[in-house]
Amino acid sequence: MVKKGKKTGKKGSLRFALECADPVRERIMDVASFEKYLKDRIKVNGKAGALGDKVTIEREDSRLNVTAQAPFSKRYLKYLTKKYLAKNQLKEFLHVVADSKAGYELRFFKISEGDAPAEGDE
Repeated sequence: MVKKGKKTGKKGSLRFALECADPVRERIMDVASFEKYLKDRIKVNGKAGALGDKVTIEREDSRLNVTAQAPFSKRYLKYLTKKYLAKNQLKEFLHVVADSKAGYELRFFKISEGDAPAEGDE
């Protein structure tokens, strides 16, 4: 027999991590500016920048930890990260890769030496 009634959604808090070690080590990106960008752009109840107690962002060296109340998606963090990379002209060098179920990592594109055509091969 199937129980009927209201379905309760998840009410817990979600933790996501954004690892920025490679670009910070190469001094291409500043984690503090990325943290400020996220604080200004994350929307809560349709209002950007009004995080309140629903979303907290903490910085640990080259890692950002985002803790949010339940209706918050990991995909939204990836979207905002890609927007930040495009705004700072870093999208050609870096891409966002899921390193775990609850986190993303910014990595450099791998460019192999053999793929580049020689100058006289036109």
